[in-house]
Amino acid sequence: MSSYDERISDLLDDMAVFDDWTERYEYIISLGRKLPPMPEKYRKNSNLIKGCQSRVWVGTELQGGLLIIHADSDSLITKGLIALFIRLLSGLSPADILAADLSKLNECGLKEHLASTRANALSSMAATILKAARAAA
Repeated sequence: MSSYDERISDLLDDMAVFDDWTERYEYIISLGRKLPPMPEKYRKNSNLIKGCQSRVWVGTELQGGLLIIHADSDSLITKGLIALFIRLLSGLSPADILAADLSKLNECGLKEHLASTRANALSSMAATILKAARAAA
């Protein structure tokens, strides 16, 4: 299993391939489309992220000391954004998630190119995952 630093480096390299933000958005949406279906047991109101314009569910479980993240959204771009977090954090230990420098995601300029509501959703998603990691640690 790769570390967070390896994962973020790979993601930033993938994003750097695209010349403009339209292509980067398409890439993010494609990540969301590739997410496996979220198990129904996690699709409940208690797993809805507050403060998001679209509906976003995030459920986590600890398997063998690693935090597995399950998520879905009714918005393609938001589903892609949560897919970024799954790619970066799912399958890491809670301690590794808590130690991850999530601000590195901003190196690709993502937050600056999102509408304020989507940027807030991104922050809410990160906070939800960090809260789950703290609870599991």
